[in-house]
This record gives sequence, C-alpha cells and structure tokens, in this order.
Amino acid sequence: MSQSHIEVNNLTMAYGPMVVQRDLNFTINRGDIFVIMGGSGCGKSTLMKHLIGLNRPAQGEVLFAGKSLWHIDEQERRNLLRRFGITYQAGALLSSLTLGENVALPLQQFTPLKPSEIDDLVRYKLALVGLEPYQHFMPSEISGGMRKRAALARAIALDPEVLFFDEPSAGLDPISARLLDDLILELRDSLGATIVIVTHELASIFAIGDNSVFLDPETKTQLATGDPKQLLASCELPQIQRFLTRGERQAPTGSITS
Repeated sequence: MSQSHIEVNNLTMAYGPMVVQRDLNFTINRGDIFVIMGGSGCGKSTLMKHLIGLNRPAQGEVLFAGKSLWHIDEQERRNLLRRFGITYQAGALLSSLTLGENVALPLQQFTPLKPSEIDDLVRYKLALVGLEPYQHFMPSEISGGMRKRAALARAIALDPEVLFFDEPSAGLDPISARLLDDLILELRDSLGATIVIVTHELASIFAIGDNSVFLDPETKTQLATGDPKQLLASCELPQIQRFLTRGERQAPTGSITS
C-alpha cells in the first residue's frame, strides 16, 4: 500500500489579490516520480515553491510527512527542509567553485564531517552522476548536460528524502535529456527518494512519470491527477488530451514506455 509523503489540501496560491491556482488537492506518495504539468503560465513553478516552503499558501496547507512547514517552530522547519534536494532550471552552480567544491558546500554547512570524509562523499556523489573525473573542473569548462548532472550531485549531497526538479531537460538535446531521465530513475531506485518534477516535456513525462497533477491556467485549478499514461488513455477532458498529445490524436511515437 502506498504511503503518502506530501499532501496538498485545499491549496490556494496567490500573489496578493491575484489567484494563481485554487482548491488543489493531491497526494505525492513515497517513491513516486510525480510530475507537475500544464500549459504555460498555469503556476507549475509556483506550486513547487509552495511544496518546498518558499511560498506561504493563501489558503489550505501542504503537509510533509504529516507536518505543515508553516505550523512548526523554526528549528523543526529547518530540519525538515534539509530533507529536500532541489535542482533549478539553470543548475545554479556557483561559477567560482569547482564541481567538487559545489557538491561539498552543503556538507560543509550542515554536517560535522571532517574534510577527508567530505572529499570521499563528494567523489561518491559525483560518481553516481558519472562525473567523478571532473571533480576539479569549473562549471564553465563542461557542457550544459554535465552541469545539470553536477547540480544533481549537489542536490543529493545530504541524502534527501525528496528531490525537486524545475524543468530538468530544458536546453538539452533529446539524447542528453533521455540520459538525464535514466539517471533520475536510477537515483530514485538507489536512494529510495521521492521525485517531484516540473516539466512540459512529453518524452520525460511518459518515460519516467508515474503520478501527476495537471494544472489549468484558464479555470485556475487542477483538472486531474494520476499516472500520465492512464490520463492519456482514459481522461476525456480536451485540455488534457491536447497537452498530452500536442494536439494530435495519439502521443508521439515512442514516448510511452512500459
């Protein structure tokens, strides 16, 4: 039986009087690869900010392991946030540090480990994403796909329970994007982490997503939640069918994998 990891209850997101989305209700189970999807301007990135505690709900709540980030004391809040790993669309690596130094930073800040122990962990995390030989390279010396993987190595430095990705495949060629999808699957299985992804890339949605929420910019609420492949097969709402088929009657060839 699936165990809930993050619960969203009657969530309304707003910037002042402007409502972005309202009445969101869904559950992210432990071990899910959960996709936040929908058209441009629907509030996908805003929802992720609410899930990681950057934005306070206008109404409703987000529960992590049964606790609201906004109804606990500051120390407990910090402890909960350390159980998250986050990668941003541009990677957000510090350009003045090597890849190894970028990965070491959270270990130096949040653990009592000795420098030699941190160095061992840095090499291990970089090895997990296939970048151990590049430990001493600067971010400017490697490709865009490699920077995405280096950012992922930093995100898993503290062995997070939940990994958040904001448009992980943005700017990557199809082969690099597929390799990144494969890496996300491998990390989910090896680390036992829950994965939450903001993306509009159909290939990634069908290849790795096993749960999702679909946000609609017109009605400003969710239209459906569930496995994207099942939504494609059984959900008759035209907004979802248009999104999942790019306006065609069938999904792109080869985009659905078993």
